[in-house]
Amino acid sequence: MKPHARRRRVAVVTGTRAEYGLLECAMAAIRDHRALDLQLIVTGMHLLRKFGHTVDRIASDGWSIGARIRMQRGTGTGVDQAEGLARGVRGIAKFLEESATDVVLVLGDRVEAMAGALAGVTTGRLVAHIHGGDLAPGDLDDAFRHAISKLAHLHLPATEQAARRLERMGESRDRIVVVGAPGLDRLWPMRRRAGARASHVPRALIVHHPIGRRDAVERRVMRRLLEEARRAGLHRTIIYPNSDRGCGGIIQAIEDHRRRACNGEVVVHRSLDRDTYLKTLMESTVLIGNSSSGIIESAPAGTRAVNIGPRQAGRQRDRGAVVDVDERADAIRRAIHRALSAGPITLRRSVYGDGHAGVRIATALARVSLCDSFRIKRNRY
Repeated sequence: MKPHARRRRVAVVTGTRAEYGLLECAMAAIRDHRALDLQLIVTGMHLLRKFGHTVDRIASDGWSIGARIRMQRGTGTGVDQAEGLARGVRGIAKFLEESATDVVLVLGDRVEAMAGALAGVTTGRLVAHIHGGDLAPGDLDDAFRHAISKLAHLHLPATEQAARRLERMGESRDRIVVVGAPGLDRLWPMRRRAGARASHVPRALIVHHPIGRRDAVERRVMRRLLEEARRAGLHRTIIYPNSDRGCGGIIQAIEDHRRRACNGEVVVHRSLDRDTYLKTLMESTVLIGNSSSGIIESAPAGTRAVNIGPRQAGRQRDRGAVVDVDERADAIRRAIHRALSAGPITLRRSVYGDGHAGVRIATALARVSLCDSFRIKRNRY
């Protein structure tokens, strides 16, 4: 950087506790880079009491918050998501203009990332996208992820397979930098320090999200999952779902399960900070649900995953680490038994990288061209 050159202002958009945990490594690398200036936009679930009001965690972690932009109200309806998207685009765009932001950084496939990308493009900022090129249908996940990829100017995929998928979507290779999954940046060092799992008590970490169905349907599936975990004799640590359509049904099933459980058998969290979550994952015998964490982070944590339903269909897996199963009770029962019966995971290398994504992301942001010509994209179909 030239001695008197202005640092590039990078606005990081975070909307959920999970994605904040993934973004922290990139935020730290941006903050520490001599050519970059971090701006933090907090929105979405972070501002909802129902889901733990995790903006307080971000502030207590020492991050300076540039803007708090309320999007959803937490009702879990389609209208709430649509209205939240509109509020997010408006609020984020205003912040970008007032703060003279150069680059907007978003991760994944949620409505908050879509709001950040739309605000960035329409106000003339460069948009950088982490985890583009993945496949995971979720509720609106694939649609949002691919739409963000078409809006983004710089792609920061986790794997070579995802990079090739972006190229097939018409994105130019010179706009794609494979960085790995940022979710592994803190996990690999923690795993090396932790050593072998010491507890003899079989434990399940349960993280299950809605996929856009009615509350009654989501509640029924979640009750089935929780009952099979109980029947398997597992101590259960359960984390609230995200705020997508149908979340109310899952939350009701969780609270009903907690009320019926014996003392000490079930622990429920609205949210967990990143280090506590990773520690809980490493201490668990199995992760049950449909979280991307079961696909990306479980194997490096040494924990097997039972992935239920279609939410993560298409996402790359580390070989032999995930048991995929449909939502029938007997299928879930067999999958849990299979995961518990399998030997330990001794993964030394993951398809999702080596745990240095944050530094690669910051380096790519510092090097990318800010010229007007780079903002003009031409599809290469």
